[in-house]
Amino acid sequence: MKQENFEELVEAVRQGGAILRGELRPGRRFVFDTPEVRAVREKTALPQVAFANLIGVSVKTLQNWEQNRRRPTGPAAALLRIIAHSPELAVEALHRR
Repeated sequence: MKQENFEELVEAVRQGGAILRGELRPGRRFVFDTPEVRAVREKTALPQVAFANLIGVSVKTLQNWEQNRRRPTGPAAALLRIIAHSPELAVEALHRR
């Protein structure tokens, strides 16, 4: 690795640490809307238990999402966006073993 690239990488790590400690504000932030979980599940025509098993979460977690006590984040939110976009294809892909 070139010295210049290494120094840029070290500086980026230092900045990341400062952001985590609250000393710096992030330069940008990406926020994705999460679709309404109940509406996504209803597009699949699956009951809560089957849908929770399909996406790999507990029924209680799914219920918390549907009742807006909690919001899905990270990979779960991404998976829900995929299912919302193409429910039949997503369910078919998730059922493959």
